[in-house]
Amino acid sequence: MAKKVLILSSSPRRGGNSDTLCDEFLRGAADAGNDTEKIFLRDKNIGYCTGCGTCSLYGKPCPQQDDAAEIVGKMVAADVIVMATPVYFYTMSAQMKTLIDRCCGRYTELKNKEFRFIVTAAEDDRRKMLRTVDTFQGFLDCLDGPTVGGVVYGTGVWHAGEIAGKPAMREAYEAGKGIR
Repeated sequence: MAKKVLILSSSPRRGGNSDTLCDEFLRGAADAGNDTEKIFLRDKNIGYCTGCGTCSLYGKPCPQQDDAAEIVGKMVAADVIVMATPVYFYTMSAQMKTLIDRCCGRYTELKNKEFRFIVTAAEDDRRKMLRTVDTFQGFLDCLDGPTVGGVVYGTGVWHAGEIAGKPAMREAYEAGKGIR
C-alpha cells in the first residue's frame, strides 16, 4: 500500500545541497509507488510562534494568517515526514526551526509518524552533524510513537551543487525507494 510521503526542504537555496537530496529522496519514493510531495519552506510565509497561547491554552487555531497551518495539516496527514536541513553552526536552519515551533497547536496529532532526516554540511565528520539530528530528536521526543527511519548525511558540501557525485545522492534515492 502506498504511503503519503511529505518532504520538508528547509534550504534557503533552491537547488542547494540538502534541497537536491530532497529531490533524490522524492524520486526514489515516487519510483516505489508512494504518494509524494515536497514543500520548499523558503517559498512559504511562516511567521515565528508568538507564544500567545491561543493554540495551547484555548485549543483554537493559530491567529496568524500564513502558510504554517496548511503545512502542519499536511504533516498530520502524512505517513512519512522527511525533514531536510543544511547545517549552519552545527544546528538546523532557521526555516526548519520556525516550522517546528509552529507545530505547537497540533503536535499531539502527529502520532505514530515515521520520520527521516536529511542533513548537509561543509564538515566531513558525521559526528559533528549529530547535534542537528539530536535537535530533530528533541522535537520527536514531544510526539507520541514516532519512529526514525534513517538519516542521510551529505558531508563535505558547502556551495550549491557540490553534492553531485557524492554517495549521499544514491543514499537519498535508495532511502526514498525503501519506503513501502
